[in-house]
Amino acid sequence: MAMSWFVLILSGICESVCAIALDRSEGFSRIIPTMVFAVGLAVSMGGLAYAMKHIPIGTSYAIWVGIGATITAVYGMASGEETVSLMRVLLIGGLVACVIGLKLID
Repeated sequence: MAMSWFVLILSGICESVCAIALDRSEGFSRIIPTMVFAVGLAVSMGGLAYAMKHIPIGTSYAIWVGIGATITAVYGMASGEETVSLMRVLLIGGLVACVIGLKLID
């Protein structure tokens, strides 16, 4: 069971890599970001599928999306592509709290 959680967390990280690479690919017109997107997508989905063998679908999907969305949003703010605001930081913090809460109740 611990391995499933580890794989799920790594898959969520890969999901954010996939989203960032998709943005950088400029509509799949740049080869390296497109390749990173494809590999990130395969690893992310494969890990999610593995984790779902032992973690309920709703919990695993919500955590996978939450990790990916959080990292992607933080990256966007850190890179200057998105504005940093107190409300945005609080809402991302709420997302992280929800992900942690789902882990704790499972």
